[in-house]
Amino acid sequence: MFTYTSITQYHADLLSAATSCTEAVQYYIQQIESKRHLNAYINVYAAEALQQAAALDARRKAGEPMGKLHGVVIALKDVICHKDHPVSAASAILKDFTPLYHATAVERLLDEEAIIIGSTNCDEFAMGSTNENSAYGKVLNALDEERVPGGSSGGSAVAVQAGLCMVSLGSDTGGSVRQPADFCGIVGLKPTYGRISRYGLIAYASSFDQIGIFANNIPDVALLLEIMAGADDYDSTASLEPVDHYTTASTTAAGRPLKIAYFKEALESPALDQEISRSIMGLTDKLRADGHQVEAVDFEFLDYVVPTYYVLTTAEASSNLSRFDGVKYGFRPNVEKNTPLTEFYKQTRSQGFGPEVQRRIMLGTFVLSAGYYDAYFTKAQQVRRLLIEKTELVFKDFDAIILPTAPTPAFKAGEKMEDPIAMYLADIFTVFSNLTGIPGISIPLFWHSNGMPYGLQIMTNRFRELSLLRISNDWIERYRDAK
Repeated sequence: MFTYTSITQYHADLLSAATSCTEAVQYYIQQIESKRHLNAYINVYAAEALQQAAALDARRKAGEPMGKLHGVVIALKDVICHKDHPVSAASAILKDFTPLYHATAVERLLDEEAIIIGSTNCDEFAMGSTNENSAYGKVLNALDEERVPGGSSGGSAVAVQAGLCMVSLGSDTGGSVRQPADFCGIVGLKPTYGRISRYGLIAYASSFDQIGIFANNIPDVALLLEIMAGADDYDSTASLEPVDHYTTASTTAAGRPLKIAYFKEALESPALDQEISRSIMGLTDKLRADGHQVEAVDFEFLDYVVPTYYVLTTAEASSNLSRFDGVKYGFRPNVEKNTPLTEFYKQTRSQGFGPEVQRRIMLGTFVLSAGYYDAYFTKAQQVRRLLIEKTELVFKDFDAIILPTAPTPAFKAGEKMEDPIAMYLADIFTVFSNLTGIPGISIPLFWHSNGMPYGLQIMTNRFRELSLLRISNDWIERYRDAK
């Protein structure tokens, strides 16, 4: 029977003829079908994936060299364009839309012989923290089907968690990779803003969005990052910084004792589950015992992080989503022939967008309006600058910052849907790295008394993903609790 632990192991099995790409794809198709009730996938490309697998098997047997992702089965969040395959951002307004080009990240995966198995469910336009805001219905957490998997990349997280693919891609605007990774007990990386091209990623908030990676281990994350990272002529925000050899992260140690900071206000927050707080404080004791310097840092801006994030992201969403008007592509309402254009737009957007997307568009339009622009949008930009400056000061003295990923483990479905403020406040620990543009990762270390996993969030300075991955790999090996 086919088994998977890592890309390295899988490739070794391919070379020894212990398995084949076809066998791997058949296995995942069977798993997806048997766990269809989890609702992780929107589209599954079974026939195409089998055809690609057979072609790769033939090339390998003919002695052709293997690509770095030869036969690796990958799922894509339904906001990432895959040429000639539907992408809808889990929204009715993009029903039946098919992109004419690949996202740069997808192009680079395919160039290394990856197999795209399908597109995964998510919160509509990546707006949500539970994967309950999808036109295709909610996604279930495979460890407890009454609980949410997190969002907005819940389908991609569950696809890895439940063994429905090897690795997957999500997008992270305010925690949409790290928080579902935390809820599902897997690894979730959000790179530095600009580390991976956003070309072909359907925009929510352009100065925040970043493609991220889900996997069960750090070496798999490192390999995908190394392949996708780098400059892109199609995205002016993609960084020109050289790409490190991230795959060395699992083979080279950090090399010296680390200086690690944590925000005192975060671990003393009344919103934080006490078991999570105790686990992280216990980890700081273990880190000190192993020779690392761990210190509490005062971060007086913590209470401003969530409001600043939602002012800025809703403003950018209001602008980005104005392109979806029913004229050029996507959903078009059934209206009378002579309906005035303004009324046509109203019908399109009222019927095409779900309630949460409508709420955020309206909030964004409000903060951008003439009477409130300076009071909200300009002020939020000023706070963002203060956050960046404060973060730069912290990294002058410290190698990494640790925080909880989420205030609680995965909660019950429907528990927070009636209170959007409570839902937004659940992002208190993840939006920080999106506001400042630094990389962040959630690694699975702990188990709660309610039986659900939860992780630790680690952040390093901009473009220090190699250090981040080395630390993460080391800590998973040293400090991960057995269930």
